[in-house]
Amino acid sequence: MNTFKLKIIGSKKTFFDGECLSLTLPIADGGQMGFLANHENTVAPLEAGEVVIKTAQDEVIDAFISQGFVEFFDNACYVVCFSVERPEEIDFQRAEEAKERAEEALRQKQSIFEYHQSRNDLARAIERLKIKNRYHN
Repeated sequence: MNTFKLKIIGSKKTFFDGECLSLTLPIADGGQMGFLANHENTVAPLEAGEVVIKTAQDEVIDAFISQGFVEFFDNACYVVCFSVERPEEIDFQRAEEAKERAEEALRQKQSIFEYHQSRNDLARAIERLKIKNRYHN
């Protein structure tokens, strides 16, 4: 079977550590990047969004991942990110409140840095809500 080693590490926990068949991640240019066994060596920044893992046991794991980076080297993939959570771990109310706070912050006069931070906060909250709604409605 064509598998590769995958380890996904969030700031508070190791989310996944094992063999997998495929991995799909949101990359910083706004698209998705997929990995299969023997992928070429890669390092790429990640955006907040959905990650899909197909394990060696044919189990599919969906999750929300925040900003970070991915490194694929020598048939092993390492993902390091701020946070990663399954759809059932996402607190809908908290995500909705974060979205509202970010929308309000965007309506305020702010510096360019604050504007971009608010925009990133809004994108993160929207992605979390999309994943929560898709898998637990």
